Amino acid sequence: MLRVAVVGCGPGGVYSVGALVQHGDVAVDVLDRVPSPFGLVRYGVAPDHPKIQSISGALEKVLEHPAVRFLGNVEVGTHLRLDDLHRHYDGLIFANGASLDRRLSIPGEDLPGSTSATDFVSWYSGHPDTPAGRFSLDARRVAVIGMGNVALDVTRILAKSHDELRTTDLPDHVLQALAVSRVEDIHLIGRRGPAQARFTTKELRELGELAHADVLLDPHDLDMDEATAQRVADDAALRRNIDVLREWSTRSPGGRERRVHVRFMLRPVEILGDTHVTGLRLERTRLDANGNAVGTGEQSTLDTQLVLRSVGYRGLALAGMPFDTATGVIPNVGGRVLRDGGVAMGEYVAGWIKRGPTGVIGTNKHDANETVAALLADAPTLPRAPVRDPDAVLRLLHDRGVDVVTWEGWRAIQRTEARLGQAQGRARAKLADRESLLRAANEGVGHA
Repeated sequence: MLRVAVVGCGPGGVYSVGALVQHGDVAVDVLDRVPSPFGLVRYGVAPDHPKIQSISGALEKVLEHPAVRFLGNVEVGTHLRLDDLHRHYDGLIFANGASLDRRLSIPGEDLPGSTSATDFVSWYSGHPDTPAGRFSLDARRVAVIGMGNVALDVTRILAKSHDELRTTDLPDHVLQALAVSRVEDIHLIGRRGPAQARFTTKELRELGELAHADVLLDPHDLDMDEATAQRVADDAALRRNIDVLREWSTRSPGGRERRVHVRFMLRPVEILGDTHVTGLRLERTRLDANGNAVGTGEQSTLDTQLVLRSVGYRGLALAGMPFDTATGVIPNVGGRVLRDGGVAMGEYVAGWIKRGPTGVIGTNKHDANETVAALLADAPTLPRAPVRDPDAVLRLLHDRGVDVVTWEGWRAIQRTEARLGQAQGRARAKLADRESLLRAANEGVGHA
């Protein structure tokens, strides 16, 4: 029997597992550094998008396969080294995603009050690595830098009221912060124009339907040259986005308690403040011949107390694994890891750490199938791991003091979250700190 470890239990990892178990004589251990599975489906999808969150049901079915074990709260590089993995598994698939955010690289970026949208999403999603007190929402004006769906999610959560979100699975500390939020104005800022924004129309429309926030847009921000106008005319999806934005540009303030200001052709050049963010210096931009935003020299200052950058993700290097710092991925060809220009036998990648942070959740399925096909093609020639006892890795982790969470432990976490939620009139309430997650997991009969 072929023994495979999949590192990372997000969609890229789980789709890899699904492709593996379709081919018979394979046993798969799925390792994740947090006690819960599903990666960004649990810790990245906005809480007011339950239909997208529901994809976890399909992922659960894969992980319930008898040939699969979930081993949560296991960090590769810390609890298990690369040589440990090679001793226990014939093949390794790294699907650990792209958890780091890209930076603006401007003065003042490290001031308190300047952080990544990734960090904010992790906070409101209840990620155990993000402290409950990380955000207090005492800023009256917030700048969100970026023009993708994550920026829209962040803006929407900031603009919604506690009452609108209290039936979601948000952790208690997030609901408490929303209840006393002082946010009044949110500025959604893009370096380029509306034709270059990466929104999906569905998410864009959703922002315009906020019950307690006016969405405002200067019609001049929709001006475009002839070539861009033709591009919009030829692209149905882009045309739908522009139609939504044009409707927004006709709106007048309606006196709602919050305002969302959508602003294009501005780039941040400096975050202002001495001990905390007090403002953001912006420069008007124009598009060059290649569609890149270049500064015009015209500057303005925005009064803000919180800056959230949402300008992309990048991968994180794993101890012992090759890493391309320029692209933020593990070098590979068709999913096979490359070391020193050659294929590393038995090592594979899937998901964002393979291709970069592109595509939607479903994109990972095709990507995973390609990787698994490569592994299975190589299987006859892969050196077999010297340790064949499946439980040997559990004993090793136990000896190293690791509190491993099995699938039964995850089920116990789910039961606890359901009880907490039902007591508050909602389907579930997320446990947000590692100690609580592990305590709940230990109620599971099959905890290792």
